[in-house]
Amino acid sequence: MTISIHDRIALASTSTCDSGLAADPWTFDGMPGYGPGASAADPIPDPVARPGQLPVAYQRMSDDELHARIRAAKETLGERVVILGHFYQRDEVVQYADFVGDSFQLANAALTRPEAETIVFCGVHFMAETADILAGADQRVILPNLAAGCSMADMADVDTVEAAWEALREVCGDDDTVPVTYMNSSAALKAFCGRHGGIVCTSSNASTVLEWAFEQGRRVLFFPDQHLGRNTGKAMGVPLEQMPMIDPRKPDLGVDPQVLRDARVLLWPGFCSVHRRFTVEQIENARSRFDGCKVIVHPECPMPVVDAADASGSTDAIRTFVGAAAPGDVIAIGTEINLVNRLAAEHPDKTIFCLDPVVCPCSTMYRIHPGYLAWVLDGLVEGEVRNQVAVPDDVARDARIALERMLAALPKAP
Repeated sequence: MTISIHDRIALASTSTCDSGLAADPWTFDGMPGYGPGASAADPIPDPVARPGQLPVAYQRMSDDELHARIRAAKETLGERVVILGHFYQRDEVVQYADFVGDSFQLANAALTRPEAETIVFCGVHFMAETADILAGADQRVILPNLAAGCSMADMADVDTVEAAWEALREVCGDDDTVPVTYMNSSAALKAFCGRHGGIVCTSSNASTVLEWAFEQGRRVLFFPDQHLGRNTGKAMGVPLEQMPMIDPRKPDLGVDPQVLRDARVLLWPGFCSVHRRFTVEQIENARSRFDGCKVIVHPECPMPVVDAADASGSTDAIRTFVGAAAPGDVIAIGTEINLVNRLAAEHPDKTIFCLDPVVCPCSTMYRIHPGYLAWVLDGLVEGEVRNQVAVPDDVARDARIALERMLAALPKAP
């Protein structure tokens, strides 16, 4: 069953965390959802879920055997393979990454290993697409589990964005709009931005990108994450009334035509199911429990949460914030739990915890398990490329334009 963008957003708004996180991720590969976790109710669009993706033999292997296979394959392959691991990956996968970082850092890291024949991206689908776009012509990119998608990325599809773009041009009657897509989007949307004079941003460089976009045109169409767009625009001094959220289902995008014309940032109605869980009440509870508690959250959180926190920033900015804190400091963090737990382990002299008492990982990042990593690495040793992600040449050509602009837009210092 194909789920429309509007149904995805509506269902995601009721998402809950569940006890299924204890199960192995291949249990969910054939099911029509993203899997357990904060986005358990987000319907995954066909044909991303691929039943029976991981061979049963790998499902039955012990942890020790899986890790032994990964280590042996890495030693055999040497510099022919580079493994990239996102900060949100589980520790048992991150330990094998040659580079660990946020989406901006990993996009750059992939460029530093041109001698590698294969890039294994331990992240989600849009990240692997980006790596393939930026990779050399003789390099290939593997995503260990092809069902590792992103509910936010699926809240904006190219057909709906194209229709909204045309509706916007009809209302505004000018070419003064610049499309900006968050990294958490499909290659097709990155290509859309490349074709229309736009750019890609990450949470690290969003303010730099918006500054660039405002130099190109009067207003920005920002998708798919409304919260990153709103929080970034507000921090830059853009009034809230000049950042309306559009509704691509409605005439004139559901916004008064004059408001559209006067807008500086037009927001798409998408969001991250994990970061949407954090609340002002959680911040107040943390501060009531610990005197002097410092709070930092990701800018994908709703605006009231970002406003109530002491600081906000990308995953790397959160790491920097924690590293700069004094011994004995108490820090509550509003982001994905794997990163929070890793920071707590790296800084035992500080009290670090997640704002949300019902700790949920990104359920799609959770789908990358050592079993999948062992399987794809074994395949490379045997001369077989498994789970390759390949972006069509015409899409990659236009998307590369927007991505190269992103890479040139360096993040501001924290």
